[in-house]
Amino acid sequence: MKGRFLVFEGIDGCGKTTQLTEITKWLPNSGLMPEGSELQITREPGGTALGNSLRELLLHPPKEVSPKPLTELLLYASDRAQHISEVIIPAIERGDWVISDRFSGSTLSYQGYGRGLSLNLIRELEAIATQGVVPDLTFWLDLSVQESLARRSAKNHDRIESEGADFLSKVAYGFQYLAKERNWVRIPAKLQKDLVTKKIQDAMVKNLLNKRKVLND
Repeated sequence: MKGRFLVFEGIDGCGKTTQLTEITKWLPNSGLMPEGSELQITREPGGTALGNSLRELLLHPPKEVSPKPLTELLLYASDRAQHISEVIIPAIERGDWVISDRFSGSTLSYQGYGRGLSLNLIRELEAIATQGVVPDLTFWLDLSVQESLARRSAKNHDRIESEGADFLSKVAYGFQYLAKERNWVRIPAKLQKDLVTKKIQDAMVKNLLNKRKVLND
């Protein structure tokens, strides 16, 4: 049996890292994963050795060589192609479960809606880079722009996080649109941490346990 591919999406400060930590502790003993399956946590950009180098170029480049929007898009696509080939496909083929902190929805939201690059071009690159791989389930941690800025007020920002409220508002709209278009699971991220975790757990049980029963029948 092939493994599962799960994704967490959302604007900066929505709590993805915190929730990934909680779900990583819960999922292996939840009864959802088949016996023998392992759980692998990864991220975009940076899920591979090559991806880590690309991540540094994207998020912390020297100011004099900061990538232009189209260059930025192509670097994200390169990271994704390597990530899919090196990490995600092999894990799924082994029957393991993969959870990724960001995937193609982030590129559409940040580089498409945020930067204003062609959505059609981004979707074409997505089709090439993902090689037919589609997440089994995507969680959208929905947080307002105001709450995002408040949560990150004392944090050192990377190049993308430093773009400001107007940019982030466009990105947030992109996530909202994609969540409806792609039937993502919306999780209200402003709730207390434990409540957010419980909603994610309940959604996993509801969606993945039913799929497992169908496959076994």
